Amino acid sequence: MRVSARTEYGCIAILELADRYGSDKPVRIRHIAERHGVPPRFLVQILLQLKGAGLVDSVRGAAGGYRLILPPEEVSLGQVMEAVDAGSAADEHQTAARPDSPLVKVLTGAWHEVTNVQREMLSRITLSDLVDRSRARTEQMYHI
Repeated sequence: MRVSARTEYGCIAILELADRYGSDKPVRIRHIAERHGVPPRFLVQILLQLKGAGLVDSVRGAAGGYRLILPPEEVSLGQVMEAVDAGSAADEHQTAARPDSPLVKVLTGAWHEVTNVQREMLSRITLSDLVDRSRARTEQMYHI
């Protein structure tokens, strides 16, 4: 599975927001950028896309930042990836061979099946699942 830097950064940002879901304080772009090594200018664009998709909201002012609108258990990783890569042709399988060849048609069909399974799996993984996994790893690190 290939994931663009843009998609990875969007997932990181929204997971940071999911980890702080319910907090009174919005998360600043600078915090996300510094903590995870994400370019802040790139992050601004990505968060605006996530806002446009109805997943996050922004708070203006000195204490402003971003926060997740929906509960983390209601947002899937697939939704986030689709919001960030909207309009991307990454899932389209094009062939350099003759598209009317029976073997090419079968191979292209198999690629589409894999893509569909991938989408289905991503739709089942929630932000809550990933935040829980992250917290479990953090707890394990302290018990060494």
